[in-house]
Amino acid sequence: MTNSYYAPQGGHPGQEQLLTDRAVFTEAYAVIPRGTMRDIVTSFLPFWDATRLWVIARPMSGFAETFSHYIMEVQPGGGSDRPETDARAEAVLFVVEGEATLTVEGQTHKLKPGGYAYLPPSGNWALRNRGDGALRFHWIRKAYQAVEGLDTPDVLILNENDITPTPMPGTEGKWATTRFVDPSDLRHDMHVTVVTFEPGAVIPFLETHVMEHGLYVLEGKAAYRLNTDWVEVEAGDYMWLRAFCPQACYAGGPGRFRYLLYKDVNRHMTL
Repeated sequence: MTNSYYAPQGGHPGQEQLLTDRAVFTEAYAVIPRGTMRDIVTSFLPFWDATRLWVIARPMSGFAETFSHYIMEVQPGGGSDRPETDARAEAVLFVVEGEATLTVEGQTHKLKPGGYAYLPPSGNWALRNRGDGALRFHWIRKAYQAVEGLDTPDVLILNENDITPTPMPGTEGKWATTRFVDPSDLRHDMHVTVVTFEPGAVIPFLETHVMEHGLYVLEGKAAYRLNTDWVEVEAGDYMWLRAFCPQACYAGGPGRFRYLLYKDVNRHMTL
């Protein structure tokens, strides 16, 4: 089945539109609907040409603690030869529209929709849009937590279309995860995966766990339980869930429900 990826286009709603929307910000979770990702809320970064971005998560009190999450929009000819200014930052890139030319450690790669790159801290990388249309991709950043005796992870260049999703046990493949990193590889302190639910599939219990989550809906729609509330989400929406926020979902259809998922893993709790 061909994978579909929603990407924000910006623009601005007309004056005839009601301002009521589904945006929610609480101590336990946040929902940032796709309708909020307009021109007026974009940001810019040093050393990036012909590029704007939506910042949908950042470390701050009462919000994301371990990561930042950008949706990048790069016009033809744009990009950066000095994309990252923090030597501690590791990154995952995930392309949803267009084609990225990524150069890392002297090797050049083409990332098309579904393309994934893991970039370790202190890496030497650059990214350009050599195509004719806009390039849109997710950029998830985290300060890498080094552990004595563990090497830094290697660069990974993959595409989700080349990976067979791993079904959750007992679900007959109705709930599956596309993994880019071996879960047993303890060098990694974050996982970014794609989670897929077939119509009618559910998370049949309230997950309550230590991992912080960021979820960007790539495709479809669902009813999501966040803490004590049910919210409706669709392609282009973003959810942030703090550690231990109860969570579950029901994918009502008619098509698949898919999201890009961040979580922090494999490290002792800071005391």
